[in-house]
Amino acid sequence: MPSILRDIAFVHTYYYTDPACPWSWALEPALRKLSYELAGSLSVTYVMCGMARQFGDPLPIVAEMLEAADRSGMPVDARLWLSAPPRSSHPACLAVKAVSEQGDPGPYLRRVREGLMCRRRKLDSTDALPEEARAVPGIDLDKLRHAFGSHAIVDAFGDDLDRAAAVPVEHHAPGTGRVKLPSLEFVGLDGEVHGVYGPSDYASLAAAAIAAGAQPASAAGVPPAVEVALRTFGPMATAEVAAVCDLPGPRAPAELWRMATEWRVRPDRFGSGELWTVA
Repeated sequence: MPSILRDIAFVHTYYYTDPACPWSWALEPALRKLSYELAGSLSVTYVMCGMARQFGDPLPIVAEMLEAADRSGMPVDARLWLSAPPRSSHPACLAVKAVSEQGDPGPYLRRVREGLMCRRRKLDSTDALPEEARAVPGIDLDKLRHAFGSHAIVDAFGDDLDRAAAVPVEHHAPGTGRVKLPSLEFVGLDGEVHGVYGPSDYASLAAAAIAAGAQPASAAGVPPAVEVALRTFGPMATAEVAAVCDLPGPRAPAELWRMATEWRVRPDRFGSGELWTVA
């Protein structure tokens, strides 16, 4: 979730995820809509779940990427995973924990997701991961390089792994010993947990957040203009524009391509779809 979330929050959210999780990438349209509709009510802690200490045969994750893309409309380019797949998701998890020492790691996590899911970037090393932070405003690269892999960051990642394992077993992914990915737990002032476990949709997330005490933002129900959304969130897939700007069916692609002919937005093609930015 981006930095649109305000400092005052009523509901704390634990987001169980991994930078290399295809279903977390597929959830981005719903999460971005949630952060717009409930801005000011949520604070987010990203729990890195270490999806793979060592990736083996890449075909299962490629199959998941394609299935997640088909269901969500999010762009994927699986060629990285077929030619030179990342060795592990743990370095990316450590990098997100290192960035969190400087503030909200959400924008950096998003950039790493884009790299792994559609930009064909092999983000699994102490060289590649800090370099990716150059595209994210506000990150001190020297501090990040110093923190990345430090004992404190390794311990923080270990705490995340423990938290993912401590979720009630009925919400675990089979054979993993940890919670399904992606999962979100919304905790209100009364301490009650309202969880949504595994791939889900906006309606389920919003219902759980509101049950925990989240309140719609003043802008809720009034979708932003496309250019406003792009300036708020940065690069957006067509499916994200459709969700956040309430442009269902063919309306989002039609509006985006119309704006592109006017040089107001720019599409960058990645595999099965586009990421759009303000021109």
